[in-house]
Amino acid sequence: MEQTLAGILEAAGAGRFPADDAGVTVVPQHNARDAGVVAFTGHSVVFLDEDPGWVRATLAGIDCDPLAAAMNPLFLAALLTRTGRRTETIDLLTVASALPGEPPVALKEISDTEHPRVRRALARRDDVRVWIADGGVVVLGRGIAGRWEMAIEVEPGERHHGLGRKLAVASRHLVPEGEMIWSQQSPGNARAVRSFHAAGFRPVGSEVLLAARPDS
Repeated sequence: MEQTLAGILEAAGAGRFPADDAGVTVVPQHNARDAGVVAFTGHSVVFLDEDPGWVRATLAGIDCDPLAAAMNPLFLAALLTRTGRRTETIDLLTVASALPGEPPVALKEISDTEHPRVRRALARRDDVRVWIADGGVVVLGRGIAGRWEMAIEVEPGERHHGLGRKLAVASRHLVPEGEMIWSQQSPGNARAVRSFHAAGFRPVGSEVLLAARPDS
């Protein structure tokens, strides 16, 4: 049966990962907006409407450990050149299961689309919803392959007091029962990585998103 990105992510969220065989799976994009690479332990997935033969030939030409080839800057640069897309960083990809009951922090849903975190989400996700707390913001929406994705923002004056962890936990109460919720953190943002780990998000791999340019 042909694999899909949604199926691969659903399995990974449940702890069932692709074979640790140094291989690369190439699957079509779920939609025109989202393309990129996900690297699991010993196996990578390229989700891109591109010739799989070109992808594999390009990877074979990268002079590095095959396990690292799909996230090698030379390969990513080749993807960007080939597609005309852009990217920002390689993120740590994390996932957590939904939690029942009310969030551990008071939230109020708003429709304001001017907050920078909200504008960023609207460019990357569908069905975006936004909640504010005293000192922070939680954003939820449907992202890559239709998965639930979240992001948080803590105001500078409220940092270092555990609010980031509480907002991350709160996001798990905002998705339907039985669903998984995904989030990406820059590995260099150690504070965010620690907060999400403490909130029950577990690492599943690394991910780089190739975004379409605004004028494309």
